[in-house]
Amino acid sequence: MQITVNGEPQKVDDLTSVSDLLQTLKLTGKRLAIEINEEIIPKSRHSQHQLQAGDQVEIVHAIGGG
Repeated sequence: MQITVNGEPQKVDDLTSVSDLLQTLKLTGKRLAIEINEEIIPKSRHSQHQLQAGDQVEIVHAIGGG
């Protein structure tokens, strides 16, 4: 199925979770904020949240500092 990740078209398999997507993009273990269709998806829900065709996914790297 087709989704959009940070403005770029991306093909993923049906039943792909947010965790699966992050693994595919080699982003596991990084501090990230994930937004799907303008809704923040908490890390605790990454493995349960299934992506749908046409989803707009934004992935932002969390940067600490002060």
